[in-house]
Amino acid sequence: MRVIRAWRLPAIVVVAALLGGCGIGSGDQNSVVGRADTRGRLTIGIRFDQPGLGYRRLDGRFEGFDVDVARYVAHELGVADGAITWKETQPADREKMLQNGQVDMVVAAYTITEKRKQLVDFAGPYFTVGQDLLVRLTDHTINGPQDLNGRKLCSVAGSTSAQQVQDKYAKGTQLVQYNRYSDCVTALLAGIVDAVTTDDVILAGYAAQDPELLRVVGKPFTKEQYGIGVRKGDSEAVRRIDEAVQKMIQTGAWKDSLQRNVGPSGYPIPQAPAVAQ
Repeated sequence: MRVIRAWRLPAIVVVAALLGGCGIGSGDQNSVVGRADTRGRLTIGIRFDQPGLGYRRLDGRFEGFDVDVARYVAHELGVADGAITWKETQPADREKMLQNGQVDMVVAAYTITEKRKQLVDFAGPYFTVGQDLLVRLTDHTINGPQDLNGRKLCSVAGSTSAQQVQDKYAKGTQLVQYNRYSDCVTALLAGIVDAVTTDDVILAGYAAQDPELLRVVGKPFTKEQYGIGVRKGDSEAVRRIDEAVQKMIQTGAWKDSLQRNVGPSGYPIPQAPAVAQ
């Protein structure tokens, strides 16, 4: 018996080392990839109120282009649909939720900016957009940001869109902020504000819901890109997510999702962006 015990211990050590080398049960918990490997689950931040991108239906299901991108990436990391926890992520809270671990990644119309890159890392980009204006269908006096002097312009807290209009195009614009774009749209319909500004693809989703009342001006005045946000320093997550996004584009799943979720609004489907590798 003593002989058997003498060789069992090193054998166990060798087996444990081999298992660890295969990544079984030893994923880096500071990385999205490691957490996906060890837990088989991910918590993903999306928007719940953006038709065509990230939207929670009355039956509780989630749909939209951002949701499809998030699912595709999760699948590539080995996480099934049923193992994804969706968490609502407001623009003002995205960096904080990544930093404190409330979410593993954010796929929520998250524009890549130099300021944000100081706080989080981005994979992608996976979509290119332009800032535009949503106005009432009967209002033909607003045809661009230069027409907003003395008008009330709505956007959400944590977004730079409205401030950019005031800084670059119409210093006399009166800025109004709400927590959700859907609140801005309600205020627009009620005549409380004169226009809503954010990315054109988001505005197209709202216009498609009320085409007899709302219209997108259709003259984008910026060019921006959406990325997938992860915690600062998680280079392995950036690499693996980039690979997943590139695969989604190459297989045609990227375009299919856009045509299904955004195409019905009349929004022109753009070319896929070059994914940073």
